[in-house]
Amino acid sequence: MEDMSGFPQEITGKDKPMVSFRKVRKAYGSLLVLDDLDLDVSAGEMVSIIGPSGSGKTTVLRMLMTLEEINGGAIYVDGKPLTHMIQGDKLVPASEKHLRNRRSDIGMCFQHFNLFPHMTAIQNCMEGPVQVLGLSKEEARDRGEELLELVGMADKRDQHPSRLSGGQQQRVAIARALAMRPKVMLFDEVTSALDPEVIGEVTNVIRKLVAEHNLTMLMVTHQMGFARDISDRVCFFYDGKIEEQGPPVELFGNPQRERTQQFLSAVKEAV
Repeated sequence: MEDMSGFPQEITGKDKPMVSFRKVRKAYGSLLVLDDLDLDVSAGEMVSIIGPSGSGKTTVLRMLMTLEEINGGAIYVDGKPLTHMIQGDKLVPASEKHLRNRRSDIGMCFQHFNLFPHMTAIQNCMEGPVQVLGLSKEEARDRGEELLELVGMADKRDQHPSRLSGGQQQRVAIARALAMRPKVMLFDEVTSALDPEVIGEVTNVIRKLVAEHNLTMLMVTHQMGFARDISDRVCFFYDGKIEEQGPPVELFGNPQRERTQQFLSAVKEAV
């Protein structure tokens, strides 16, 4: 078992990050995907993660969502360990029960929506709050209707996913994730499976969330213009590390690292 003596049991203080990766390592066999990653995200901050394929971007989100186990280091959410739990005076790897309990702090929207096909839009939004949070059906329905209104889908509440366009399904997926009242929202390439003309539907919903709701958000995206407009900070990942990070105006306007310059130049040419 990894020696966790150098890691805090909790992160405290008024400036504690909402999300903290401390020396996080992830490998698949001999392939190192994340190499001692250190990353703090403040409460209410919107961080976009960009970089070439295979640089570890989506793995960051999947580990936060506890869909992937880490091989080293620790992740904290709201100051408390996510990947570990406190046993006596030690940090030990988290049990499945601990992960289940902590998972409700995090909402994730995937590239391919993952809505329940046999449920209507409102039923999709109600399922988690009823089954996981223990809300009454009436409370869950009220919450779901409020969130479908927020994402511009109130008039489609009784439609099944098969009757909705890709952009509409993705907006319902965002409402469903928000229905769990997460502290952190994760977006994984949420526009990449959409037709170009409906991408604006989804990006406008995310813009609204950023503007009106003090949610902490991490977004993996290949849309550089969107990342530039919406982010407080952009992290460029390369080879399992953060190669460069900073405010969008600096990272896009005056990248310092050669690899960042190459990537942004290649992306610009591809547009």
